[in-house]
Amino acid sequence: MNDPTLHSQSYLIRSEPYYQPHGNEVELFAAAYRKRLPVMVKGPTGCGKSRFIEFMAWKLGKPLITVACNEDMTASDLVGRYLLDAHGTRWIDGPLTTAARMGAICYLDEVVEARQDTTVVIHPLTDHRRVLPLDKKGELVQAHPDFQLVISYNPGYQSLMKDLKPSTKQRFTAFDFDYPAPELEASILEKEAGVAAEIAGQLVKIGAVARRLKGHGLDEGISTRLLVYAASLIEDGVAPQDACRMALAAPITDDADIRATLEHAIRSTFA
Repeated sequence: MNDPTLHSQSYLIRSEPYYQPHGNEVELFAAAYRKRLPVMVKGPTGCGKSRFIEFMAWKLGKPLITVACNEDMTASDLVGRYLLDAHGTRWIDGPLTTAARMGAICYLDEVVEARQDTTVVIHPLTDHRRVLPLDKKGELVQAHPDFQLVISYNPGYQSLMKDLKPSTKQRFTAFDFDYPAPELEASILEKEAGVAAEIAGQLVKIGAVARRLKGHGLDEGISTRLLVYAASLIEDGVAPQDACRMALAAPITDDADIRATLEHAIRSTFA
């Protein structure tokens, strides 16, 4: 990602990512892209936010640069830095600068995990200026006409200390994502893992049980991603109860009472 010689073709998504629309989000995102409006995607873990962005980059035929944000991320990690090598000191663009120069969609995944002083660097790219100041280099990068900034985060999981500032939120259009409706989620499991409709429906029911426990012992319910994991194990021949314990119960909690509730749901579903 840090090699400036890489061409934008390197970041194109070649094959169509599987994505099932929940509503009219595909059309709305396409409209936001036509106007080059920055987009914020909000929703719980594993509900399809990243897959949606990948699908839209493929559909629009635009390169996609994804950054998995973390608490150690600095502004230099995003915009770039000077590095020493055998030939001396040279500047290396960061992923945000690379995207702005080439006209890619830059996707900052779980942006609130980055330090708040880091997120300030995106502000000039999200208004009429569409510029990125490289203070250390003394350069003002004018964003390519095709550039778009997209961020995502999970508002239900973040604490007040990790929420986005209002001054940042109000620079974006936004989508609220949630887990798919049961019928749609079951069809996703059938497609992604190749399991039978009956198995997919049973897994979705277990997922619904766990999601009702959110705020009552669970910080997060079972994601669609974990349901796909369980379905994949079952499709590979793992016993359904074992697959559910491995993919659905063990990853999300160590609480004995919650485990017992999930175990009851698993046993009763796959008796």
